[in-house]
Amino acid sequence: MEQGPTPTRISPRDFIKGLSILLRGTVQEKLNWAFNLYDINKDGYITKEEMLDIMKAIYDMMGKCTYPVLKEDAPRQHVETFFQKMDKNKDGVVTIDEFIESCQKDENIMRSMQLFENVI
Repeated sequence: MEQGPTPTRISPRDFIKGLSILLRGTVQEKLNWAFNLYDINKDGYITKEEMLDIMKAIYDMMGKCTYPVLKEDAPRQHVETFFQKMDKNKDGVVTIDEFIESCQKDENIMRSMQLFENVI
């Protein structure tokens, strides 16, 4: 039986800091936070492997609750779509600059960045 990535533990302080950024941060701060979520090893690049680990975790958590049930290769397809859009120079990694530039040009992403602004 294949096991997924080891779950990451988050401290209460980091959780509150992340929540604060999502609720009250600038667009730039939110995008930096999102990039760092995907950059697992914190080397300044998002690789397909890192993105796939995160997508698998998200799909494992949410996929069982969707209708219709998501296909098994949905995380990999999401990663491929992400890289086609974000990896501007096609070098196999996404930098913070590529990520921010692509997000700022995407109306759906920018709209989602504003979702939490009026919560509190």
